[in-house]
Amino acid sequence: MLTQPTTALAVNLLDASSLLAAFGALGIAVVLFAETGLLIGFFLPGDSLLFTAGLLSRAGAHSGPRLDLTQVLAAAAVGALVGAQCGYVLGRRGGRALLTRSRNRRLHEGAARAEELLGRYGHARAIVLARFVPVVRTVLNPLAGALGVPPRTFALWQTAGGLVWTVGLILGGYALGSAVPNVDRYLLPIVAAIVLLSLLPLALELLRGRRAAKTPASGPEADPGQG
Repeated sequence: MLTQPTTALAVNLLDASSLLAAFGALGIAVVLFAETGLLIGFFLPGDSLLFTAGLLSRAGAHSGPRLDLTQVLAAAAVGALVGAQCGYVLGRRGGRALLTRSRNRRLHEGAARAEELLGRYGHARAIVLARFVPVVRTVLNPLAGALGVPPRTFALWQTAGGLVWTVGLILGGYALGSAVPNVDRYLLPIVAAIVLLSLLPLALELLRGRRAAKTPASGPEADPGQG
């Protein structure tokens, strides 16, 4: 009677290897659906989960669960695409109330970044780019619905971005696992590197935002000197 609860409690939702060992390909679909479709899933490890799943899908893995590449690709695509579409529908119906009810600082920062992406790059590029930025990919989908992004535009570009994101990371992990013998023994440092790389787009956007904020301030100061 106590076996099932103990197993459930042993699963670490922040650890890709733990999620895959407990739930396999089904866990990938559920996690990506929650991360891209529900605002409560912003903390889930989407990038590292996809890469680790690809790494463990190759033949001859020595550690972790043995996963089937076809199942992993299908589960990731379904979770990411259906999740994003669900988030968009929730945004159209609930509007900004979905975000204002939350008191999480990271969530509100992600919403501000998502809105900035939509304004700077336009709908198509912002929807695709958001897939590669943690937290932003969680809030952009409902935000796009709340801001009235056309349904066809959103569906087209979230599908394109979702497939590039999921398939790219999974095949990247699969290729690394196939090329480097016993690479799964170094799973923890590899996953840590993937997490850092996934945060790089967000860091670059923050840096660009700071530079853009400084540029207008320096402009007016130069005018009086010229006169």
